[in-house]
Amino acid sequence: MRNIVLIVMMVFLGFSAQAQSKKNKNLKYKTEVNGSCELCKKRIEKAAYNVPGVKMATWDIGSHELAVILNEEKSSTADLNAAIAKVGHDTKEVKATDADYEALHSCCKYVRE
Repeated sequence: MRNIVLIVMMVFLGFSAQAQSKKNKNLKYKTEVNGSCELCKKRIEKAAYNVPGVKMATWDIGSHELAVILNEEKSSTADLNAAIAKVGHDTKEVKATDADYEALHSCCKYVRE
């Protein structure tokens, strides 16, 4: 009887630990991304859509805000920020390398902090 109670407790703890690690399939995430024009908008949104799990991505030129719906089971916000930085645009969390920034078209160059 004691062994049965112990086994039931272990199974219950296993299921409860598994439930806590579940990730959000529709995470709404917003971050600031530097850019200046329609070319930037296309580049930023394309980079976002290339990240696995991104369902929607919209970058606003005026506010520099990128709004994304992301499946966290496929990728993370860190993956998203790294992809945006890789195409030359600084995010609030990740800065683009100088080489990636310099590869931007002249009209896309923004004032870096």
